[in-house]
Amino acid sequence: MALRQQAAVAQDTTERLLSGWGRTAPTRATVRRPRDGGETVAALAAAGHRGTIARGLGRSYGDAAQNAGGTVLDMTGLDAVGPVDAGGEITVGAGASLAGLLTALLPVGWMPPVMPGTRFVTVGGAVAADVHGKNHHRDGSFCDHVTSLRLLTPGGDVVDVTRESDPDLFAATAGGMGLTGVVLAATLRLTPMSTAAIRAEHRRVPDLDRMLALLEEDPARYSVAWVDMTAPARARGRGEVILGEHADADAGRHAAPGTPRIPTPRGLPSGLLSAPLVRLGCAARYRMVPGRRSAVEGVGPFFFPLDGIRDWNRVYGPGGLVQHQFVVPPGRADVVRFALDRVARSGVPAPLAVLKRLGAGRGMLAFPIEGWTLAVDFPARAHGLARLLDDLDDRVAEAGGRVYLAKDSRMRPEMLTSMYPDLARFSAVRARIDPDARLRSDLARRLGLA
Repeated sequence: MALRQQAAVAQDTTERLLSGWGRTAPTRATVRRPRDGGETVAALAAAGHRGTIARGLGRSYGDAAQNAGGTVLDMTGLDAVGPVDAGGEITVGAGASLAGLLTALLPVGWMPPVMPGTRFVTVGGAVAADVHGKNHHRDGSFCDHVTSLRLLTPGGDVVDVTRESDPDLFAATAGGMGLTGVVLAATLRLTPMSTAAIRAEHRRVPDLDRMLALLEEDPARYSVAWVDMTAPARARGRGEVILGEHADADAGRHAAPGTPRIPTPRGLPSGLLSAPLVRLGCAARYRMVPGRRSAVEGVGPFFFPLDGIRDWNRVYGPGGLVQHQFVVPPGRADVVRFALDRVARSGVPAPLAVLKRLGAGRGMLAFPIEGWTLAVDFPARAHGLARLLDDLDDRVAEAGGRVYLAKDSRMRPEMLTSMYPDLARFSAVRARIDPDARLRSDLARRLGLA
């Protein structure tokens, strides 16, 4: 039953210029940092006509956690971590980070069941984006392991939402980009872990056909591939496939140490990642990949390699970066091949590209569907980038695929309906739960979601 809460006005109110991890379109908002559920209720009630949106650690690449001229709720103050119960479940505050969870859980033999490419994501953000990891084809996305959400609705009620109590609201919130309510806490099913280590295998592959076959055929729990987007036509799709399984306790004692966090120099020039330099760097990396190598790796280096470089997004220069991530159904690997060819022909530098296999998804606006997902990073100011990404969007939509909203910063709004067939259901939930459109973000305005 809904519970109405009363509270004083939230503390820690500032005016700030906010951007996503891509640093491409900063906007100014009033930022309030509540310290508990009561202050969150008060902060939501005090929001003006531009509405409000929740924000965690700011790792969405685009404008999903921005609200120009409105209010943004910094939820990192709600970071309580409860005990693990006998069934392996834990209730944690929306502002708790995956880094904090790992620190608390690994010593007692547990870990979050799904982890994206960075540990610096809050639980609330993981729900809003329904994040996925290297094991989606086996274990699904983050919200597949959420049994209950404590949600502050736009009307000011605090409700506990499960798939049984309100299946539509749960499905709209999982991947709903924070537009159905403010997550206060979540109850998660954890994965047992005998040691904080992964038994990993690295394989060099000469082309896309071999890469796709290896990712599809190998039964490893965790799998991901780095793709050299600069390879010549005869070797298009060459790269490195990385497979992993949980190590046993004995093997874990021999795990490689965690990677130290190396700072990124500030003031890097915008031309640092030019096409010729990126081509040389990718070719050198490919030559360094072993034909086949096994190793026991720590959880940090295996799951979060880029976390070892503090503020790595600044390498892309003052213009920022755009990450384009799409997914297409299993029979449409031709779209992946098209993307590789189109990027190579465009001359746009693509320093980093990652390919994974996904299983089925079930959130209304959640990104995962069964098939292949490719994520590619580009310097935001690269000549020809807008036309390139529009071409990719068209081909992805035609194939029945979609673009990841948590990564998006520039998609044309008319693409949303074709990419997300459950958009009408999502809008119906929004109309029920937020008839006055109090929850708004720059992304929601840009794409016509609010």
